[in-house]
This record gives sequence, structure tokens and C-alpha cells, in this order.
Amino acid sequence: MELKIDSVFWIFAVLGSTWSGGEGVQLKLDQALLTLYNYLPQEGQLFYVSACCYKCQSQLLLTIGPGSPDSPTNASISVSTQCVLNLKLFVAEGNSCSWSEFYRDHGWYSVSVQPWPPGQNKSGLFCIFRKDRDPQNSYIPLLVALGAFVTVILLYFLGLRVSKLRCTQDCYHLFQRKCFPGMFNHAPEPHLPDCVPPGQPKKKRLLSLDTFRGLSLTLMVFVNYGGGGYWFFEHAPWNGLTVADLVMPWFVFILGTSVGLAFHNMQRRGVKTIQLLRKVAWRTGVLIIIGVLFLNYGPADGPLSWSWARLPGVLQRLGFTYFAVALMQIAFGVTDTQMYQVNLWLAPFRDVVLYWKEWFIIISLEILWLCLTFLLPVPGCPRGYLGPGGIGDEGKYFNCTGGAAAYIDKWILGENHLYQFPSCKELYKTTQPFDPEGILGTINSILMAFFGLQAGKIILMYRNKPRSILRRFLIWSILLGIISAILTLGTQNEGYIPVNKNLWSLSFVTTTSCFSFILLGLLYYIIDMNGWWNGCPFIFPGMNSILVYVGHSLLGGYFPFSWEMKSPTSHAEPLAQDLLGTAIWVFIAFLLFRKNVFLKI
Repeated sequence: MELKIDSVFWIFAVLGSTWSGGEGVQLKLDQALLTLYNYLPQEGQLFYVSACCYKCQSQLLLTIGPGSPDSPTNASISVSTQCVLNLKLFVAEGNSCSWSEFYRDHGWYSVSVQPWPPGQNKSGLFCIFRKDRDPQNSYIPLLVALGAFVTVILLYFLGLRVSKLRCTQDCYHLFQRKCFPGMFNHAPEPHLPDCVPPGQPKKKRLLSLDTFRGLSLTLMVFVNYGGGGYWFFEHAPWNGLTVADLVMPWFVFILGTSVGLAFHNMQRRGVKTIQLLRKVAWRTGVLIIIGVLFLNYGPADGPLSWSWARLPGVLQRLGFTYFAVALMQIAFGVTDTQMYQVNLWLAPFRDVVLYWKEWFIIISLEILWLCLTFLLPVPGCPRGYLGPGGIGDEGKYFNCTGGAAAYIDKWILGENHLYQFPSCKELYKTTQPFDPEGILGTINSILMAFFGLQAGKIILMYRNKPRSILRRFLIWSILLGIISAILTLGTQNEGYIPVNKNLWSLSFVTTTSCFSFILLGLLYYIIDMNGWWNGCPFIFPGMNSILVYVGHSLLGGYFPFSWEMKSPTSHAEPLAQDLLGTAIWVFIAFLLFRKNVFLKI
């Protein structure tokens, strides 16, 4: 399946104000300067449409006053460099001039609007395009950071290799005896810490799962801190996928896998059902309470007010999702999966057939999602509307943002308790609140966790045949990829059900689940099967995920995680700030790991 990810990024809305000329203009991140020179005696109006805005109405960008051939007027405005802009200039008597341009970061561009020279026998406008200052390469800071990261990794593994050489150890002991005689006679040999916490039971732990969780959480922290201001570390405005859209579904997928493994082990140990239910109820309640009360405001917001408190949220969705998949595992989990291997026809499909009751529930929930999404009547909106509203769809459904999903949230929770700044607000000029963690999307969040639960069942059933685990993961990823291709028709906006993180659409779940099976299988092969990597440093936040998530959410606005930047017009300082903040949380997780401190609920 091929998705047009390059058209995911978005333009800031009409950016900035007009100036007389371009000198002294302070451009922000991902902006260029566009200056119009008008040599005509009529006023002109410049309209634009972003190529990233699907079926959008053109918007007025700037108005320029009348000029003359000897004394042209000029007006400047900052425009986005994140997407191709289709621009059209109108003047009196219906004359126009149009062009499309992908402007580059901090470049200066100008357009001179003139009448055709005498003798040309042409009417209308004569537009001359010019680049006044070369743009900057905004990706240099990212390439430098990536190069530094790769260098550190290579030096780390090189250091491990060199430290194990006999000559290195002999030199080390000689250095001790010559420089510090008698000081290290009784000191133990130095060694790198294991990726098994002190005091942990000596059972085989699935390190790839902890690493996957830690990788997702680390990326989530980096994205939440701003991702260096790059568009692909921001959420897609509506349909499509960016890096930021992957971290939450990965986390939900891992949640399902962890539930499958943990509850299977507890049921095999004979833990009573009532104890399991108490555990599920406690964890669900704590997640929801933390999400609603603890993370709903910052210290600068003052006391929490129920009149504006946002009720949906990431932890709330995780809590409800965990509750659903955990109940299914408690009610229908199979304790002894090995006994079914003797049945020849059942053996290849036992990870599905043995759990037919769970599949029945999941399919029923998905039918409910489809019916509510495509059949529920929404006042003033067409049935089955999946668009962003606003100026999208030529402005026909301005107040229909999110369709049935938004209507259900407003009806049950109220508009004041939803997210007021959805990712589609800037690009599509929407005015309606929309919550990406709303009620209807939670159904597909349960589906995502169920695919993770399926991965856990595969690991349990084929734990003695690691290559069979990889084959099953590959089969599931191919199957889910085919479903995504059918639902989306291989396009971003033209399919039956587009990939949409805001709605948590069915194609979004199948696509991200496909990626999850591939990534978990790859980590399992590298870490658990071959032992080529122990998962460090990502395994540390993966084993203390709640603490890292809550901590980075509460303290993200304080030093050293954030500071007042002196150079906000470049990606270099925002990227350094966000990387440093993320690295600090990984280091904090490492220190807690060494002290055997883990926050669990």
C-alpha cells in the first residue's frame, strides 16, 4: 500500500501582516517572504489555496493598492513553506495572474504586476517572478543531530568491543597497579549494567516489548515537546499520516500485547477472577483520574474548573481501552494453549479460532462503529461525513467537523469539555471543537489494542518456535496492509475510509497495526532471538512509562526541559531544546531503573 505522505503537512493560516517592503521582516519557522509590486493603476487582491487543503475554498491572502509605472506600490506577507501554494491575483476588469509555488524556508520572493509592453497587442496582466534572497536549508540541524546520534551509537558499540580485548584489559590492570597501587586490589571488575533490574525475578522477560514501549514513549515525549518545529513531527491536519500520528497507536498496540502476556501468566498461576477484576478496576480508575484531574491543567491555569475541563484525553482512552481488552482476556482467555496443537486442522488457526468469542465482540463493536459513523443522522450534515468541515469541501459543510464522531461527543460530553484546538483548525479554518480522543474513536482504539492482544497470543502459542512468531507477524501485517489498501484505494483522500488519526478511522487502525506487527517482529528478532541488542536506552522509559508520561506532561514548560529561545526563527535551537528535554527523561528513567524504582498502578 502506498500512501501520499508527502501531502500530509500543512500551511499556517494567513501568516502575519503586510509590510511596506521586505526589509526588517522577522520570519518565523517554515515561512518565506512574498512581496508584490503593483505597476497598475488598479487595486489588486491575492488569493491562495494550499495544495494540502483538500477541496478548499480560496482565501484572501493580501490586498495591494493601486500604483503607477513610475511609482509602484508594494506589499509583503509571510507565507508557509510546508506545502505548495496555488495563488491567483485579481485586478479590475476581471484581469488575473495565477501561479503555483513551493516556497522555501526564509527565502525572499517577489512578483511584479505590470501591463503588457506597448506593441505586444495583448491585454491583461504581465507578471514577473523573481527570487530576491536564497532560502535556507532547514533540515541541516536535523541532519547534524542524526549524525551525532549515529556517531554516539557507533562509539558505544566500538567501546564495548575494545573493552573486551585482552590487550585492553591488561593495559587497564597495569594502569591500576602503576598509578593507584593497592587501591583496587579488592575492587570487582567493571562491567556494564544488565537490562534486568536489580531484584527482578530470574524469569525470561520479553525485552523487545519493553523496548518497543520505550521507543514509542520516547518519540511521544519528543513530539509533545515540539519535535524541533518540523512538520512531520506534528499531527496531520486531517487525513494522512505523520511520525507524530504513529506513537499513540503503537502505545495502544503494546498495551494489548502486555495484557495478553500478563493476564495469561496470572491465570496460569491460579490468580482468582475476583482479584483480576479488582486489579482491572483499580488500574482503569487511576488512569482516568490522572487523565482528568492531574493532567487537565497546568500550575499557571489556576484551580480546575469543571465548566471548561476537557473530559476525553490520552490516559482516559488508554484506561477505557485497557478495561475492555482486559475483561475479554479474563472472560475468554485460554490458559493451556499447547493442548490444541494435536488437532491438525485447528493448529494453524488456533490463535484465532480459540478466541472466537473475543472476535465476535470485536466484530460487533466494529459494526457499531461503522453504523454510527455512516448511518447516524447529524443535523445540517450529510450522513457518513468524514471531512474536517470549515473551508474544506468548498465550504459546503462548514460546521460539520468530524461528522458523527463530533456530534456524539457534543451530545454526551458538551462542547466546553472537548478539545478546542484540533489539528484541522488552522488549515481548514474550522470553528467547531473536536476531540481526537472522543467516544466513537475509542471503539477503534479497542480494536487496535485487540490486534496487540493478538500479537501476545501468537507469542504465547509459538514461544518455542520463534521463527513461527515472525511468520505469523508477517502474515498479519500483510493482511492488514491489504485491508488498508482497499479502504483507502491507495490514496490520502479519495478512498472509502481515509487514514485519519483524528477520527481513529478503521483504515488508520489497520495501517498502524500493520506497522506495529512489523516493528515488534523486527525488535523481537534483533533483541530476543539473536541478542544483538539489549534495548538500551529505550528500555528504561519503557519500564517506567506512567512516570515518564506524567512527568513530561507536568514539567514540560519548565527549565531544563524548556527555556526562552533567542533564535526562534531557526530549527536549530527548538530541536536542541526538544532533544535535550527528551534525553533528560530517558536519563531519569535510567537512574530510577538503577535504583529499582518503578511507578506501577
